[in-house]
Amino acid sequence: MTKKNMSASNKMWGGRFDSQPSNLMQEINQSITFDQKLYKQDIRGSIAHAKMLEKIKILTKNEAEKIISGLKKIEKEISDGEFIFRIELEDIHMNIESRLKEIIGDTAGKLHTARSRNDQVALDLRLFVRDEIDEIKILLSDLQKNLVKKAEENFGVIMPGFTHLQVAQPVLFSHHLLAYFEMFKRDISRLSDLRKRMNECPLGACALAGTSFPIDRAMVAKELGFDRPTANSMDSVSDRDFAIELLFCLALTATHLSRLAEEIVIWMSKGFEFIKLSDAFTSGSSIMPQKKNPDAAELVRAKTGRIFGSLFSLLTTIKGLTLTYSKDMQEDKEPIFDATKNSKLCLRAMSGMISDLKVNEKKMLAMAASSYSTATDLADWLVKNLKMPFRDAHHITGSIVKVAENKGVALHELKLSDLQKIEKKITTKVFECLSVENSVASRTSAGGTSQVRVKEEILRAKK
Repeated sequence: MTKKNMSASNKMWGGRFDSQPSNLMQEINQSITFDQKLYKQDIRGSIAHAKMLEKIKILTKNEAEKIISGLKKIEKEISDGEFIFRIELEDIHMNIESRLKEIIGDTAGKLHTARSRNDQVALDLRLFVRDEIDEIKILLSDLQKNLVKKAEENFGVIMPGFTHLQVAQPVLFSHHLLAYFEMFKRDISRLSDLRKRMNECPLGACALAGTSFPIDRAMVAKELGFDRPTANSMDSVSDRDFAIELLFCLALTATHLSRLAEEIVIWMSKGFEFIKLSDAFTSGSSIMPQKKNPDAAELVRAKTGRIFGSLFSLLTTIKGLTLTYSKDMQEDKEPIFDATKNSKLCLRAMSGMISDLKVNEKKMLAMAASSYSTATDLADWLVKNLKMPFRDAHHITGSIVKVAENKGVALHELKLSDLQKIEKKITTKVFECLSVENSVASRTSAGGTSQVRVKEEILRAKK
């Protein structure tokens, strides 16, 4: 190679390449514009690797201390916004390594012994996902606490329960809120399962085949809080199951958030007026001064599609890749970064809205009492007191509802004679079951909406 070619060669790849990549190649090939987010994880992994290299005598104690000190200096520079990221160095790994060499000299080059960028990035992403799981679980728990608090504050408030968005049966508002508590409990459980399953350390797999150096992978795994090293070097660098699982978990959490957001939007509408949100979570109209819109809830609902997109994006990226590493896998990070960022934002927004909302008890009760919502209670009364089959009771109740509808009155406003025209054995005691209050109180089965069961539900949730 001529002197001219040597000076123009690609510094990252050494003698294999004679010249620099084109600007276009640099642009499509680089990831530093987004993977700089992994700097803490990258430095954490490098420090653990340096400690292990010292243990197996590849680094001296002095060299290890210089490397670790330099890495900590770089971490502070990045945290303080003083670090200059260079696109020609492609990614966070090479940017940190290059800066380390500027700080401590050629000793920096020893840090990359017995590892590859393939296992390095696999480690960084695992650490990032693990950190995000821990943070998201806290936010989910905060949301659960706000749901329980709001359920306690409004204990005894009756609202309509819906099927097909039609008034079905009266329920406690607290019971409705605690249904979402259960959804978010499952979300936390899924994240916990994922964290346990993914908690294996890929560092030491190197490019794909492991290494001939006598490394101590168990030491590095322990240093970084993993349960064990990964078992197969090829799987170690190509596995992104944990990232896909996280995106699935976030997509399902977003679905739950979106369902609750939709309820908030409906409850705030003039047709319902069940709740009010303060100015903190609403906005107005540029032309209609009377408007107060539940924009925070609408945006939570909308961001669900964005989180779904991240899941589909990564599934599509991975689906056609042979073992082991392909550059396609560089595209695994932005979906993770975007989905975790927006999931955390949505969780904080929903927690805020639940804490902020005020309940219109009269509106809820009025709708709960409408649309013959205690018809099932009437059918149940016929079964329990007249010993008739439920299907017969269902038919008779339907006929009674039709009479009430034709008269334009509620079930409890019918006369006994109206009821006895349809079923002569009905007595005045039937009216005891036709109020929404008695309907709610009667639902004492496990998991039901009676005050007794919901009080137990709140106590369980608080534990």
